[in-house]
Amino acid sequence: MVLPLALAQFVASYAASNMNVAITTIADDIGTTVIGMQTAITLFTLTMAALMIPGSKLTDIWGRKTCLLAGLVVYGSGALLATFAQGLTLIIVGYSLLQGIGSALMIPPIYILITVAFTDTGSRAKYFGVVSGAAGLGSAAGPLIGGLVTSAISWRASFVLQVLIVATIIVLAARITDPPRTQPAPHFDLFGAILSALGLFFVVLGILQSSTYGWFASRKDFTIGDTVIISKGGVSPVWIYVAIGAVILAWFYLHLRSRERKSEDPLIATRLFRNRTSNLGLGTQLSQWLILQGSFFVISVFVQEVRGLNAVRTGLILSPAIVGILASSAAAGRLARRRTQTWLIRAGFITTTIGIALFLALVREDSGNWTFVPGLLLIGAGVGVMLTSSVNVVQSAFPERDQGDISGLSRSVSNLGSSLGVALAGSIIAAASVPGGHPFAISLTIMLAISVIGMGIAFLLPNRQPAPREGVS
Repeated sequence: MVLPLALAQFVASYAASNMNVAITTIADDIGTTVIGMQTAITLFTLTMAALMIPGSKLTDIWGRKTCLLAGLVVYGSGALLATFAQGLTLIIVGYSLLQGIGSALMIPPIYILITVAFTDTGSRAKYFGVVSGAAGLGSAAGPLIGGLVTSAISWRASFVLQVLIVATIIVLAARITDPPRTQPAPHFDLFGAILSALGLFFVVLGILQSSTYGWFASRKDFTIGDTVIISKGGVSPVWIYVAIGAVILAWFYLHLRSRERKSEDPLIATRLFRNRTSNLGLGTQLSQWLILQGSFFVISVFVQEVRGLNAVRTGLILSPAIVGILASSAAAGRLARRRTQTWLIRAGFITTTIGIALFLALVREDSGNWTFVPGLLLIGAGVGVMLTSSVNVVQSAFPERDQGDISGLSRSVSNLGSSLGVALAGSIIAAASVPGGHPFAISLTIMLAISVIGMGIAFLLPNRQPAPREGVS
């Protein structure tokens, strides 16, 4: 049961990270620009983030296994379409839209199925460790695998690889048993889905614009058509997008409250936002994915821009982090039997913080490759422990009836963290006027500070988590 779920998570994470090493190659081959390819990658992120909560709700209506299989079919169709793309349009339709929609449909059932199938903490942690390890491996190894496949064969072969993996998952997933719902399927809240998608779309879009316009003063004119809306030096348009998103999300919350008062099915139950343990766990998830994606982005750009390494060698440089993620994820079940999930989250943040500090202390523009190993190994090990434990804490905070809702919310927060990590690190590097490693050190120092903040959130978590009760609203 767990193998197809882990493979599904791997291929979704791989799709989000491998494209970065093939941007120039694809752009030259299909006759577009680097900006066009970056737009396609941004649209993939936006589509997946915006539809994660509605996609999760569909698991309560269609069934978890059905939603997983539907997502795989949509995702595989998108990858197949992108394989034969001769222009940017088919890349956007296949990769950005269909693979984004497929990811939003298939990722939430992965975590729901494990939560409802394994009730004891040790087993659940073990299999969350497998899936989280697959997520981390897909994100971390995506550039390496994508670089190898693109260099040895073609960028199209990377999409063919995804099609083959998806076909394998569909065959394996046929044997998954989906426990039947104990309650009637809810009605789909279409207006709530539109509000949540628009709100998350604008928030994530604003975050992604930070590398272009900066976080505070706009680095260049912000125009719509030929009209200058904000002149260079004015307030960054990032906050306009984020403010629009925040207003829509506030409207979304009021809409949920209104439906609940009318005894109608909301897209997501508002009681999810009143669980202190889950809220803190979501805070640690946001920090973890921000650190993981932000750090990997900074280090990848550093070794390519400053040290002049190609995509394949960049992936090899990151391999100690991959080893750390896999080792700690594989040990998740055994660790969960000896320590509480809260203890593991705290230990993970401490390990990650030490790893980032070691990296800053050892790595220089001309230092040996060995200087990358200690810091990356600890970052990978720390993040691997935290990803597993935080997911376990969040999902386990609610009974089975809420698993669809909390899975979508949890995945949305993780996507938000990933987008924020890359945008934050990228905006600092883009703004730097001093060549060399200085801006990269600043970016990693910020990742270090975020790791410390995440550690503080982790120490607010209760030492032992109370069991969820079906009757609690």
